[in-house]
Amino acid sequence: MFNHYIAPLAIHFVWSPSDQELAEPIIDIVKNNFSRDKNKPFSRAINLPLFFYSSSNGNKVPNNIPSTNAQRNVIFVFTSLNTLGNEAWKEYIQSFHVDESIRIVPVALDTYGLNHQGPLNGLNCIRAYDWQLDNKYLIALVSLSHEIYRHGLCDGKSEKTGNSDSIKIFLSHSKSEQEGRAYVKKVKDFIDQTNIGRFFDVTEIAAGFSFSDEIEKHISDATLIAFETDSYFSRYWCQREILSAKQKDRPILVVNCLNEYEDRIFPASSNVPCISVPTVSNLSELEVLRVLSSALTETIRFQYSKKILEEYQKKNWFSDETKLIFRPPEVRKMFELKKKGVKKVCYPDPPVFMEEADWHAMIEIEAITPLWNPSDINSLSHLKVGLSISDCYEDSFESSHLNPDQLLQLAQDLARHLLARSASLVYGGDLRPNGLTEFILDEALVLTERLTVLEAKVENHLAWPLSIETNEVRAWRAKYSRLMRTVEHDIPADVAHGIDSQLFLKPITPNNSFIWSRSLTEMRKIIVENSSVRICVGGKLAGYKGKMPGVLEEIILSINCGKPIFLLGGFNGVVGDVCKVILDKDVPKTLTEEWQIQNTPGYSELQEIAKDKNCNCDYDEIINILKNVDINLLAKNVGLSVGSYKQLMKTPFIDECTYLILSGLKKIS
Repeated sequence: MFNHYIAPLAIHFVWSPSDQELAEPIIDIVKNNFSRDKNKPFSRAINLPLFFYSSSNGNKVPNNIPSTNAQRNVIFVFTSLNTLGNEAWKEYIQSFHVDESIRIVPVALDTYGLNHQGPLNGLNCIRAYDWQLDNKYLIALVSLSHEIYRHGLCDGKSEKTGNSDSIKIFLSHSKSEQEGRAYVKKVKDFIDQTNIGRFFDVTEIAAGFSFSDEIEKHISDATLIAFETDSYFSRYWCQREILSAKQKDRPILVVNCLNEYEDRIFPASSNVPCISVPTVSNLSELEVLRVLSSALTETIRFQYSKKILEEYQKKNWFSDETKLIFRPPEVRKMFELKKKGVKKVCYPDPPVFMEEADWHAMIEIEAITPLWNPSDINSLSHLKVGLSISDCYEDSFESSHLNPDQLLQLAQDLARHLLARSASLVYGGDLRPNGLTEFILDEALVLTERLTVLEAKVENHLAWPLSIETNEVRAWRAKYSRLMRTVEHDIPADVAHGIDSQLFLKPITPNNSFIWSRSLTEMRKIIVENSSVRICVGGKLAGYKGKMPGVLEEIILSINCGKPIFLLGGFNGVVGDVCKVILDKDVPKTLTEEWQIQNTPGYSELQEIAKDKNCNCDYDEIINILKNVDINLLAKNVGLSVGSYKQLMKTPFIDECTYLILSGLKKIS
């Protein structure tokens, strides 16, 4: 029986577009804090699953309510005059249901937002309208982060209030140094004197108490904040506090307050996040909020990593004998584990540089991450994996509830893990700045630096006229010469008559658009033929240049030639609609010629020219092909069970998609 992975936690945001100016900056700061930065793909940032629900105008509501797709779902509902006073939004919010897996947190943007009934009745609201203008968005981050911790990660009942749900903070500082005492006093005073105080339960060791007893008592369930002043690491008890937090596997944040010089950074204080504050004794409210929000973030990252590794282990992503640790391996910790007979540890992705990890073998403990094992480095060396990925999201979150960055993060993860296993990537993408091609190549560059024994291989195909030699193409070749081979395709013979193939042809007339479509089709035939297996996700439904949406064409070509194909429908777009046809036999209107003509400028004229030359897109034929796809064969071809393949077609979780794809590729390789 198939036992699929269920994410420990998902966060949902619901807001009316009439409240966009007030709600979206709050949502953005939370999103940016808990999503991996696409420009720092190997950062250790948390990457919580986030979903967004809004609409194109204030009189419309999202097409569906937040789903219970995780073990715990925290739903932030932004309420206001625009939700209570609009009947459609009022009824939409009242349709929400609450159970053991769902917790709703109302965020009132004005006083009207306090008065919603139904599932919001009686719930305590975050009163965003009370936030002072100075540092408003850091206050928002602390407030919403606390609710994520309380409802999503606390093991106790979420209905509790007060200190039972507060994050316990242990303030570690040099008691002999004025700066350290001043920093801690400012943080404590701020917590005691503001509404933020209810989120934290703060401890420092007071005079007259046994240091050893107090450390053991208070650090065991706290997040330690270490204020690193000039004398901090030279103090025995400061070192003891750090060591105790490490030994008890507690979250740690280092606050760099150095005024002049530290003669030795204590080794045990490394391998944790660090924030810098100005070297002044009187910290501003802004700096205190930065410290507290960073402590909250690290606490959430640490606890979420613990829950997600435990869930992976339950689903047999790695063996029960594997010891789970929640930050990259450290010498002291590994020797402790070796004494206990531990042979393998698993820590959160991403893996550390190989040079940093070379000592693991010396103590005979294997260190892996959920998606990376050093022994896998050549496991896919003979595979050429084609990627059919393109943007697909509309801005309103009316029907698609994923942020566009999540598709990019999926592409980065897939590129990283495939290249790390020595697979070659085959991709047909243009070379525009900040496009998917650039992010995939940048991922490969970083990977070759991190895994120095690896020779990354990316084959990027360019259809004519994008393949015409230009300074831009030369610059890309030069930048990525270590890993990219560019394949430039000529103009197809059947449309080449009278065309100067050395001059760029703009797709500004129906005939020019037809030439583009023929060029794209011929390139796609070749990249499908040259791939061992294909991964398809996302894909524009309209506004494309070819005879049909590009990802759709690559899917149909793959099916027709029996190519193994992974279909990731949980990220919507063309692939999402294709999965609906295969699974439910329903035909979305987006896969009809009528809809395409209505939503893609110039498509009617393109189809007329193509029909005359027997090169048009026949949507009835496409639907017939998809309805007759044998899902048992799809699954078998990629090394998955039918249950696993169906889950791949539905899941919106990046880690689950990556794991299923790697599992299948390992079997067929």
